[in-house]
Amino acid sequence: MVKAQLVFKIDAILKAQGTKQVEAAKLFGVRQPDVSKMLRGEFRQFSVERLLRFLVALDQDVEIVVKRHRGRGKAPALRVA
Repeated sequence: MVKAQLVFKIDAILKAQGTKQVEAAKLFGVRQPDVSKMLRGEFRQFSVERLLRFLVALDQDVEIVVKRHRGRGKAPALRVA
């Protein structure tokens, strides 16, 4: 689930920046077909760490925050904001 959320975020940033898949591939150090597969949901080959590095390559700060769950009636959650 985390990988899917990270890929969704990467896709949104690429679209917002107007970055083409070929440009993203060069930036990420992968082949364009791999970027295409990733954006179509085939991202098993990419680790969470690698996806986080892609976000950094897209000029994004990545912050991981761990805090105690305080919600009532809801299960603890993992999310990408």
